[in-house]
Amino acid sequence: MKAYNSNGLWLSDPSQLGDEAAQLVEEGGFAGLKIRLGRATAEQDLRAIEAVRAAVGPGIHLMADYNQGLDLAEALVRCQSIDGLGLDWIEEPVVYDNLDGYARLACQLKTPLQLGENFYGSRDLHRAIQMKACDLVMPDFMRIGGVTGWLRSAAIAAASGVPISTHLYPEVGAHVMRVSETAHWLEWQNWVNPILKQPYEVFQGMLQIPPLAGVGIDWDEYAVERNAA
Repeated sequence: MKAYNSNGLWLSDPSQLGDEAAQLVEEGGFAGLKIRLGRATAEQDLRAIEAVRAAVGPGIHLMADYNQGLDLAEALVRCQSIDGLGLDWIEEPVVYDNLDGYARLACQLKTPLQLGENFYGSRDLHRAIQMKACDLVMPDFMRIGGVTGWLRSAAIAAASGVPISTHLYPEVGAHVMRVSETAHWLEWQNWVNPILKQPYEVFQGMLQIPPLAGVGIDWDEYAVERNAA
């Protein structure tokens, strides 16, 4: 399953991001990275994007996430300032439930607008699509209603022709993406690897799904016990 690396590129000094971006690409031959935005000034965010792009080249897909860090007035300015930089999407610039604001942004931007990690059930996803508040969706398993809610949402997205991606839980997300008509990008983090007997592997930017029953996860019980609170 096609994956982008979401393990880094946080709100650190832009001068430090180039080396980090190159390392993230090399971790699994990734063709896509996510960068976090929302620094004190728009100029700092622009420098961050430029540093990453200079390090990885034009062939790497780059997604930007504001993590709801802007108010609508600021988002209208900042999102316009990065609209011509070739980003794959701009994610959650304002608070997640301001769908009227998102609809206003979506109609002004050329860059696709991404929403979904804070949809609480498939009805939220349907409402956002109906309001034209986003161009892309990325439900989170914990909030959307588990695998069942995710698959319901995937059917709604498919009926609307909207690409769907995952948020967190890549080991589960890989399976549902394989059966989703408008599957887009899998978000990859290796955060759970220390407590898995056999972590999933990434090769040439593709998450390799093991040929095992069920999800294919087997916990390392010793590691779980060692790290228990």
